[in-house]
Amino acid sequence: MTKRHIAYLACTTALVGAFTGTTPASAAHRTLVVHPGESIQKAVNAAKAGDTVFVLAGTYRESVTVKTAGLTLRGAGPGTVIQPSKKKTKPAPHGKKTGTKTGTKAAVTCLSDGNGICVVGGKNKPLKGVTVSDLKVTGFARSGLFSMGTDRLTVKRVIAERNGQWGIAQEHSTRGVFRNNTALGNGDAGLFLANNVKAEQGATDSKGAVVDHNRLQDNRIGITVRRLRNLAVTRNYVTGNCAGVFVVGDENKPRAGALTVSDNLVVQNNKYCPKTARLPYLKGSGIVLTGTENALVTRNRVTGHQGRSPLSGGIVLFKSFVGAPSEKNRITGNRLADNSPADLVNQETAKSGNAFSGNACRASKPAGLC
Repeated sequence: MTKRHIAYLACTTALVGAFTGTTPASAAHRTLVVHPGESIQKAVNAAKAGDTVFVLAGTYRESVTVKTAGLTLRGAGPGTVIQPSKKKTKPAPHGKKTGTKTGTKAAVTCLSDGNGICVVGGKNKPLKGVTVSDLKVTGFARSGLFSMGTDRLTVKRVIAERNGQWGIAQEHSTRGVFRNNTALGNGDAGLFLANNVKAEQGATDSKGAVVDHNRLQDNRIGITVRRLRNLAVTRNYVTGNCAGVFVVGDENKPRAGALTVSDNLVVQNNKYCPKTARLPYLKGSGIVLTGTENALVTRNRVTGHQGRSPLSGGIVLFKSFVGAPSEKNRITGNRLADNSPADLVNQETAKSGNAFSGNACRASKPAGLC
């Protein structure tokens, strides 16, 4: 990359010693500007901790891997579009990691794994403080944006559209913030957060991850939270999916749960999706808790869901696919209407300790929950 192709914006901070007259060394961060026709990856490789890679509007046919702590990858808005390379690349088998070592056994190779943007740290040495914002990623075989082994990753104002599996996905990570993103027409979840994509193991503590103010539309599932604890799913608009919000646990310890789903608008998720090895077919599911404990579902508005799947309904409590019960969850202060077979559906026994209170609704299964 030539000097013409990279612009530097130095931001210096100085503290003047009023009494000593001394000034410590300043810390400088750069902005590296990428123009259409140039490589985003080259700019990312040239960046150091604290730098910003600013990608101007245009279409960039590549995958981008970020492995630098504190880096910001920012586009110019929806006009900055990242798409797959025109060169055909066969995705690696699902779950197989390829590439160079980065603290885990091997890092994700973004392009060969079918992902658009990858933010990759180590399992025991997380990549800290990366931000991805203000761009569109579309048409990848797997995920638009995939992150693994990160801490305090921020993803905001990203459009993830028509990717084969997940729009925006994360595993083995803590304290992520996903805010003001849009996920449209992705093959599985628009937003997917998990402890581990493949392994059957207990839920992990996300240490306060936040999924807030996102638009999830026309995916298989709007938001999936799998085997995690201690996070908040708030103020999202979820519509036109087969299922709106899925919180998934199983029999492993610790159990998934101890999280909050609140203040979301979940409307008419009535798309049909066929059954899988883990789940029956999906249609007409608003918010589903399966195999979870101690979750709080509150102040959500859930309307217009119609279906006959075992998971259909406004807010549904259901055993996990291995039969682990949903226990000690609180469903309170929600507004529900026009959901079938019912606004509230509790398929657990009374001994499970799930509590329903203060919900505005007309029909429940069993009766008496409204």
